Amino acid sequence: QVQLVESGGGLVQAGGSLRLSCTASGRSFYSYAMGWFRQAPGKEREFVAAMRWSGGGVYYAEYADSVKGRFTISRDNAKNTVYLRMNNLKPEDTAVYYCAADPAVSSSDYDLARVYDYWGQGTQVTVSS
Repeated sequence: QVQLVESGGGLVQAGGSLRLSCTASGRSFYSYAMGWFRQAPGKEREFVAAMRWSGGGVYYAEYADSVKGRFTISRDNAKNTVYLRMNNLKPEDTAVYYCAADPAVSSSDYDLARVYDYWGQGTQVTVSS
């Protein structure tokens, strides 16, 4: 079983930055699509960012419109870790952030939570105004 552990959440003022980390177990991390989702109280779970592997060592980063230009997803395969760098945080970014992984995600469904097989337990991000 693949296990994902998130870290790096916390309380930050609007305009501040945080970097979330997600470390995975398993030996095929390099080929897994990795995603970040978030869920605020009373709201639906929503897509934040994803890193897809298309073969041949090529990765593609995808972002929700709400975070594009502010957040950056990256991965370090040697450490089995995916990161989410969050800059210029806003109060509306407040949510529990979840890391997700799947061995096969298409170019059109990477933003759908239901297609991911593995999930972490989440890390809380709170942005104060």
